[in-house]
Amino acid sequence: MNILFVCTGNTCRSPMAEAILKSKYDQDKVRSAGIFAGKGEPLAENSSLVLREIDLSLNHQTSPVSAETLEWADLVLTMTDRHKQTLAIQYPDHQDRFFTLKEYVLIDENQWGELKELYSHFEEKRTSLLAKYHHLNDEELESRLREELDDEIRRIERLERQLPDVNITDPFGGSLNVYRRTRDELSRHIDVLVDKLKDEQS
Repeated sequence: MNILFVCTGNTCRSPMAEAILKSKYDQDKVRSAGIFAGKGEPLAENSSLVLREIDLSLNHQTSPVSAETLEWADLVLTMTDRHKQTLAIQYPDHQDRFFTLKEYVLIDENQWGELKELYSHFEEKRTSLLAKYHHLNDEELESRLREELDDEIRRIERLERQLPDVNITDPFGGSLNVYRRTRDELSRHIDVLVDKLKDEQS
């Protein structure tokens, strides 16, 4: 399985994730890119330093996300839900491959399916209510929507509270200790990813 890690600038989180996974998985099947990355910039110095502390290195030049890279990838693991949403808007044909790293390894498929179903039902009901109450002014409409969608909102909030935070901390501009914390956070979740990939391939 070809795996692409995606962050913002492809200098900190996604290349650290790439280096960590390459040490545990087929190197030719792991890449990284950035949504707003330039081309050919080096790995952030602190990223390089904290990788060397665990005997890892990465010969890295930044690369922007492209349609070609997404075609190559079987699985696209972003660092935050915002990255995932941006990709889904820009590349809707590939969105079935987009997950945050933590979402992919931590969230039970049944939980995720239930939440998506709730979102879908909420949006359908909201659209129907907007059509039904189109004659109301903005304040009246807002009040009616809140009242009639209250049950759906509560159910979504209840389920969301049960889910883990799906974002990897951005160390950009932080101290070496901040980079270490992000490296260790990535490492813990990539260990789970490797186990999951082994299970899927067996």
